[in-house]
Amino acid sequence: MGPKRPSLATAFRTTDLRTSLRQPSEQTSSGNAPAPKAVSFGGDRLAVQEDIISEHSPLLRPGSSEDGGELVKMISPEDNWVDDDPVNEETKSTLFLFLLTLGGLGLQIGWSVETSNGSPYLLSLGLSKSLLALVWIAGPLSGTLVQPYVGMKSDDCRIRWGRRRPFILGGTLATIFSLMVLAWAKEIVTGFFGLFGAESQSTLVVNGVIFFAVLFVYVLDFAINVVQAGIRAYIVDVAPTHQQESANAWMIRSSGIGNILGYFAGNADLPKMFPFLGDNQFKVLCAIACFIMALTVGISCFAVSERDPSLNAAPQEQEGGVLHFFRSLARSVKTLPPQIKRVCEVQFAAWIGWFPFLFYITTYIGEIYSEPLFQENPNRSDAEINQIIEEGTRLGARALLIFSFTTFAASIVLPFIIPPTFEAPDADPATPMTPTTPRSMTGSGYFALNAPGKRPPKTWSGRFSTYIDALQIKSLTLRRSWFVSHIMFAVIMAMTFIVRSVFTATILVALIGVPWALTNWAPFALISSEISKRDAIRRGVIRPSMHDRDTQSIMSGEDDVQESGADQAGVVLGIHNVAIAAPQVIATLVSAIIFKILQKPRGHPGDNSVAWVLRFGGCCAIVAAYLSLRVKEEKEDESSD
Repeated sequence: MGPKRPSLATAFRTTDLRTSLRQPSEQTSSGNAPAPKAVSFGGDRLAVQEDIISEHSPLLRPGSSEDGGELVKMISPEDNWVDDDPVNEETKSTLFLFLLTLGGLGLQIGWSVETSNGSPYLLSLGLSKSLLALVWIAGPLSGTLVQPYVGMKSDDCRIRWGRRRPFILGGTLATIFSLMVLAWAKEIVTGFFGLFGAESQSTLVVNGVIFFAVLFVYVLDFAINVVQAGIRAYIVDVAPTHQQESANAWMIRSSGIGNILGYFAGNADLPKMFPFLGDNQFKVLCAIACFIMALTVGISCFAVSERDPSLNAAPQEQEGGVLHFFRSLARSVKTLPPQIKRVCEVQFAAWIGWFPFLFYITTYIGEIYSEPLFQENPNRSDAEINQIIEEGTRLGARALLIFSFTTFAASIVLPFIIPPTFEAPDADPATPMTPTTPRSMTGSGYFALNAPGKRPPKTWSGRFSTYIDALQIKSLTLRRSWFVSHIMFAVIMAMTFIVRSVFTATILVALIGVPWALTNWAPFALISSEISKRDAIRRGVIRPSMHDRDTQSIMSGEDDVQESGADQAGVVLGIHNVAIAAPQVIATLVSAIIFKILQKPRGHPGDNSVAWVLRFGGCCAIVAAYLSLRVKEEKEDESSD
């Protein structure tokens, strides 16, 4: 990110600068009026009239390649200028948004393979359950460290091919390599030590296999987080501001499909179907996940181009080292834009509640199933206890499969019901599912261009959009929907007091798919819209509301947030991911205390410790709901301008 430019008002208050930039007047073809002066400003040249420069001077448009990178046009507040970059605020098609977010499908399959089959695989290698918990701390650790770092580095990337795509493709290759090495860890280590005559069952080889597998679990988590950070920032950079909500909705749909495919694949007898890919379930799953990830990420990256980052200002020279990284991260956290900071606060509270659900919901359903059986006979053998627990786990996995279908269905339906926060600059209605027919712009909000125009004739797509409009709840906003989702989650967690059967518990898990869809959509859409809006205002792509102080600071170049880099997509999404990953530590500690107090011996009835952990999560959701009321409503702000 380049150094901060002073505002026009600041620059032209200096008498010496005004005098040094003065040039002889030139006659125009229409009369004796002087031609615009060529003004040098920070290495750029501005075609302006000197006598109009004041505190209220209009925006500046950066020179295009046709101008030789020198001439810059004055943009008045009444102009509807769209920059010359390939990626601008024009409405993108449904196919474009699908291809943009297609990489999320492959990414989610990679995640599902690790989360659903990683623990059984590591246990089969001889890893103890006590050490297994230390292995899975790799998730929050990588999310806390890798995503902010990748975000900062990709923000500063100036490769002509794009800022995000090099990281996405590099992370994908590392993920594929890690998955395959992890799946074949036993064969690799055994073969290596076999070269020196070591027995495959010796302690050295067994411990070597465990160490090697755990090492590549960490490598895999770090690689996946690189891909995730890149894809999220990729969406922010490429999708127009008024389609950030739609793009993030498509991301959830792609992830939902990947989740469903992952669950189905996990329940199939894959070694029998694809014996050439491996001799066990985990090997075949990893091979399939690698193929799908390479296909989907490759299509997304090669089908959708980024705005050339070489058009951006050069990044500031920064020191290297871990300490500097943490200092930069802390400075960015302090200077986050207010809207983004509020969203991160909500996420921190919400995810303390979500982690107990994601970790222990299958155990909860398993305990409901096993409770009457243990009451009937509390002195069962270990073999009988294992059989009961395995059956309960299977029922829990089935509930999660239904949960994934509910989440996917909600990701399809909710964008039709919730009106878009930002509207397209064209003149025809649009819905999140029909982005090729953009909505007319009226009012005085961020995208109110105030340009008169005729209404286009009614087309089939226009009539379809009209019908879809009737489904929308006009008073509902994405922020209000997010608030309702927290309340819904808290109520469902409170229902654990009265649930006594696997069937009703499965219904509750299925219903949680609705708030889960909003949790994976709303905060990302709100943050993405804010980042994209600020960038579009700064580049002059859209004309903002002049009544907003934050907007005026962006326009004038006096934005402290911009100077610190705390509104760049990579940095912001990295910090946001810290707000998601860090609560896992708190949730783990609180859950451990609850288990310590309430847990019964294995195979004994009356163990409701997991239910109390879920209820603790519901209490955190209430806190998140309260904090979400502080998130700014764009529509309310626009109507008050």
